[in-house]
Amino acid sequence: MNTPVLEPVSFRHVPVLAQTVADLLVQDPGGVYVDGTIGGGGHAAALAERLNPAGRLFGIDRDKEALDAVRHRLPNTERLMLHYGNFLDIPELLDTNGIENVDGILLDLGVSSYQIDAPGRGFSFTHDGPLDMRMDRNLIVTASDLVNHAPREKLIRIISQFGEERMVKPIVRVILETRQRHPVETTGQLASLVRSVVRGRDAIKSCSRVFQALRIAVNEELDTLEAALPTLIFRLKPSGRIAVIAYHSLEDRIVKQTFQKLEKGCICPPEWPVCLCKRSPAIRSVVRRPAVPDEKEIQLNSRSRSARLRAAERLPDLRSGA
Repeated sequence: MNTPVLEPVSFRHVPVLAQTVADLLVQDPGGVYVDGTIGGGGHAAALAERLNPAGRLFGIDRDKEALDAVRHRLPNTERLMLHYGNFLDIPELLDTNGIENVDGILLDLGVSSYQIDAPGRGFSFTHDGPLDMRMDRNLIVTASDLVNHAPREKLIRIISQFGEERMVKPIVRVILETRQRHPVETTGQLASLVRSVVRGRDAIKSCSRVFQALRIAVNEELDTLEAALPTLIFRLKPSGRIAVIAYHSLEDRIVKQTFQKLEKGCICPPEWPVCLCKRSPAIRSVVRRPAVPDEKEIQLNSRSRSARLRAAERLPDLRSGA
C-alpha cells in the first residue's frame, strides 16, 4: 500500500465575521476577554486592536500547532496570554489567574482552514493523508481507529447522528466489508468507499457528512460544547457578552437551545399559576437572528459560507443584586 506524500502546509487563518465579533464583544477596552478557540489568531488580533493597555486577552486552543503559529503572530505579553486546552478548561484557567468573571468570550467552532488543508491531519477527503482527524494530537482515538474497529451499530450511530447521512447503512456495510480484507488507513481510501456507494453529485455531500461525523466523534465536539457553554456564560460579568460561531446545524442547535433556556429563566410548568422556581433570565440575545457573512466575505473566504454567529449578554442576578 502506497503511503501518501505529505506536503507541509503553513498555518493560515482567515477569521470569519471578525469585525462583527469585535464590535459585539468589546464593550470595555480595559476588560478581560477570552478567545476559547484562538486558531491562527485572526479573531484575537481583531479583539486585541480594541483593547487599551489595561485590557487582557486569554487565547486557548487544543491544537498545539495552532498555538505555536499564533505565538509568532501574537507573542505572549501581559495583555495576551496563550494556553493549551479546550474551552472546558477555561474556568480553571481563569481561577489560576485569579479572575472570577470576564467581559467577553468567543468560541469559533469547528475545524480551521489549516487543519483542513494539511494532509497529515486527515480532516479532508480532497487531500490524501492518514485518517487521523484529531484536533488535539494528545487524544488517543483517531478516525482510523473508529473506521477500523468500531462495531457496526456505533458507526451507524456516529454517521447518522453527527453527519445526518441518509445512505449510512450501505456506507457502513462497505466499510465493514473492506476492513475485513485490509485496514482503511487514509482519507483517500475512505472517500473512495463512500463514492462506491453514493454516485454523481451527491457523492461530495456524502463524503463531507461522513468526514464531519467522524471528526465530531473523534474530538467529542458536541458533548464538549454542550457541557461548556452554560458554565462559560456564568463566568461573564453582568453586561459581559459571549459570541459563538457555528458551521453546521448540530452545533448551532446546541447554541440556540442553550441561549433560549437561559434567556427564558422560569422553568415552572406553564399550568402553574405563579412561578415557584424563582429563576430569572440569565442572558439576553444581542443577535436576534444569527449574523452571517455577506457576499463580499464569502467571495474572499468560501469556507465562511456556512457560518452562523449568535451572541448573548449576561444579565444581572436579580436575586443577589449583582
